[in-house]
Amino acid sequence: MKIIKKNRKFKVGKPKVTINHVADVILKNDELVNFKFGKSIYDFVKKNWGFYLTGSINRRLKKEGFKIIIVKNKTSQIYLMAVHKHKMDKFIKYCKDHKQKIIKRLTNKI
Repeated sequence: MKIIKKNRKFKVGKPKVTINHVADVILKNDELVNFKFGKSIYDFVKKNWGFYLTGSINRRLKKEGFKIIIVKNKTSQIYLMAVHKHKMDKFIKYCKDHKQKIIKRLTNKI
């Protein structure tokens, strides 16, 4: 793994939100990075064919408290979101404020 530190800020969305680009991470095949959200952990793994974007939705993410949701914005761009179960109210407000629509909540009942 190689980490390249960055110090770049840019604005996105309406209303505008400032994003701080702090690093680029270059992974080799079969390397994993954990992202921490309080006590919860979100895995990201590089494979020779691409990436595992999430742990298993019906086991690992459920255990860590995350829900995976597909969202579409007002210009029809589609996003995959990992939302912590204790932050759903903030996520719903974010979607409303940014005119985003929940398309599908991915669960263990697919």
